[in-house]
Amino acid sequence: MHRARQRAETRTREWRHRLAHEAARLMAESGIRDYHQAKLKAAHRLGVHDDASLPRNHEIEAALREYQRLFQADDQAVALRALREAAVHALEFFATFDPRLVGPVLDGTADANSPVQLQLFADDPDAVTRYLDEHGIPAEARTRRLRMDRERSEDVPLWIFSVDGVGFDLTVLSPLALRQAPLSGVDERPMRRASLAQLTQLLAEEEIAGYDGSAPAR
Repeated sequence: MHRARQRAETRTREWRHRLAHEAARLMAESGIRDYHQAKLKAAHRLGVHDDASLPRNHEIEAALREYQRLFQADDQAVALRALREAAVHALEFFATFDPRLVGPVLDGTADANSPVQLQLFADDPDAVTRYLDEHGIPAEARTRRLRMDRERSEDVPLWIFSVDGVGFDLTVLSPLALRQAPLSGVDERPMRRASLAQLTQLLAEEEIAGYDGSAPAR
């Protein structure tokens, strides 16, 4: 019984590994943005129907980083730098809303098709709507469900638009959310966030690393 259980656990680990790498490949090559969608599509392609074999989001993210490093390093680095520079301009533009950069552009897994994801903070969410209107930015209104902490989830306003071929994704939160970030859908920890000053510092560090031949920070 013990050996049979060990063999079953080993098979499950192997399938999780294979599925994580297939999901990562699909995300890298097909532009899939959603981890859940990627893992289900990978399971379908590999004929896996056991939920226990499905990888965690953080396992897929690790596999995605590895895939990009091995097969897309140069192109992905160029795209990531361009998106981070676009994020700098966006953080400056939305300065009145204490913006923070989140998501793949900050974490380093973004590609050329990834949107720049910002969190904006306002007591009145309609203030962001008015700001977009005043500046002639046509944006699509949606909602996004975020886990604010271990016990609480909220549907929050989301605005989506594009400028010069770059997609932008604005989530509008209460200023109280500046104290503690919502939980990440990747590792269920508070989201990593960066202010304009922090992102500018990150870009400067990457530039220095490029000059001295070091690997850029991710």
